[in-house]
Amino acid sequence: MKIFVGRHRELELLDDLWSDEDATMVVLFGRRRVGKTRLLTHWLQKQHSEDGMYWMAEPTSATDQLRSFSQAFMAFVDPETPIPRDFTYSTWEQALNQVATHAKHRRMAIFMDEITYVIDVNPDFIGVLQKIWDHRLNKTHIMLALSGSQMGLMRKYLIDYDAPLYGRATAQMQLLPLHFSVTSAYFPDYSAEERVRLYAIWGGVPAYWERLDGDKTVEQNLRRIVLPAYAWMVDESTILLQDFITDMHNYVGTLRAIAGGLQTLSEIARRIGIANTKISFYLGKLRDTKFIQRRVPVTKLHVNWRRGRYFISDPYLRFFYRFISTQQSKLALGQIDYVLQTITDNMPGFLEGYTWTELCQDWVLLAGAKGEIPFVVNEVGNEWKKDVELSVVGVGEAKDVVVGDCYWCDEPAGLVELEELVEKAARLLANEPQDVFYIGFASRGWTPEAKMQAEKLVKKRLRRKWTFKGIRLLDLTEVDDDLKRWTIS
Repeated sequence: MKIFVGRHRELELLDDLWSDEDATMVVLFGRRRVGKTRLLTHWLQKQHSEDGMYWMAEPTSATDQLRSFSQAFMAFVDPETPIPRDFTYSTWEQALNQVATHAKHRRMAIFMDEITYVIDVNPDFIGVLQKIWDHRLNKTHIMLALSGSQMGLMRKYLIDYDAPLYGRATAQMQLLPLHFSVTSAYFPDYSAEERVRLYAIWGGVPAYWERLDGDKTVEQNLRRIVLPAYAWMVDESTILLQDFITDMHNYVGTLRAIAGGLQTLSEIARRIGIANTKISFYLGKLRDTKFIQRRVPVTKLHVNWRRGRYFISDPYLRFFYRFISTQQSKLALGQIDYVLQTITDNMPGFLEGYTWTELCQDWVLLAGAKGEIPFVVNEVGNEWKKDVELSVVGVGEAKDVVVGDCYWCDEPAGLVELEELVEKAARLLANEPQDVFYIGFASRGWTPEAKMQAEKLVKKRLRRKWTFKGIRLLDLTEVDDDLKRWTIS
């Protein structure tokens, strides 16, 4: 199933850039499989097929790359004339000068995808492009897009402050994974609960979604994909990291430790058997990839809080290193049912601790702007002290605070969960004047008794200086519907 969903803002940006007759350069970057190629080709095919050319570099020789581009460009500007199989411009300078000549009198889009393959075998290419852009291309009507997945090279040559092309791009677009709310359009036959499980495993990466069969359950898709014959899930984890890292061993050990629930620097170091000073280096490199994050309590974001915790932020890597990475021997021996049962048994806690919590945090952040809670929330995250933690805390202006917790369970939550929420809030937040709004998130909803007693229970245990601003109890269906409506609008 290969349909195009989401990316409304990115398509609007490309439309806006196209409407400007002056030369424009777009740098598009993001992790592998996130949909950069689909975005560019969809925009071209939708309404600009006669005005634009898409070319993807391949990991081949510099000569082959130049020949491939030369023939693609000639086919674009002169589609009626047969092109000799050995036709090529002699140099990239000649090729780019020809582009400038043709773009001088007409608006055209030239999309060069996987440009890092060109840079990899011919680092001088960027210098040539810089020269031609400064002297000729920036005076034409070209819309030039440069896209790539190898983030180290993209930053070095196109994005960072000291990159050769820094400052020349009209727009830099970092393409992020699709938001959970888009899953309803791509998998319309899945329930909200199934889509949460799907998102917890494969995240918002379109290329992963295309490998799934929407007529099968999430579990059936997972069973097929973890088979040794479908080894892409194993290979993919290595491919993603190789864009940033060469020596994989300690990095993989670090990811396994974090996925297994170890979150502090010292815990991770002890698990993989290296010194704290060395683990800092590996954690720093992984943070550069954006695949892991160091988090602090949300109320400590603007202070020098040293006791941070580490989390894998990429859903696919988080799931892979939690459930699949350590089970390769069992999968190879055909013990698939054992592995899948392990996943099934642990999935509720996994969802509650990660994906469901993240969706609830998204809800709080958006709800303030939509007027669904009494104040705007500027920052949202976790709040913790030693042995107590709230999974959803939002901080607004002055002393406005949202306190909430998430529950993923088979039955509706009740008074026990409500009392737990109230107790955690009293232990975690300071006894100083502030407006406090409570939210309870439960995947299967709340019992009638909990709904009836909620406000009374909270007020009974409210700390003396706090001002009670209300309470809401939400279920998965409400969160799902709101996120779809708000993110699309």
